[in-house]
Amino acid sequence: MRENIDAIYERGVFRPLKHPAIPDGQHVRLLVEALEEATTEDMLELAAQVYDGLSPQQIDEIEEIAIDRRDFFGDKIS
Repeated sequence: MRENIDAIYERGVFRPLKHPAIPDGQHVRLLVEALEEATTEDMLELAAQVYDGLSPQQIDEIEEIAIDRRDFFGDKIS
């Protein structure tokens, strides 16, 4: 069985970011590939692509939903 598991290495231990489908005590073989940290430029480039392919009407609808935070948090807005 193979499964890709993203993890963080902390204090000498690999800590999975999500619970893997592996039973406790199971012996596994790890092949470690360090991922590059995203730069500020990378993040800005990704953010600029958020609306790619959407119509102006779709963009307006998304921005209205984002502004009306009740859709995310209910009526309890302070």
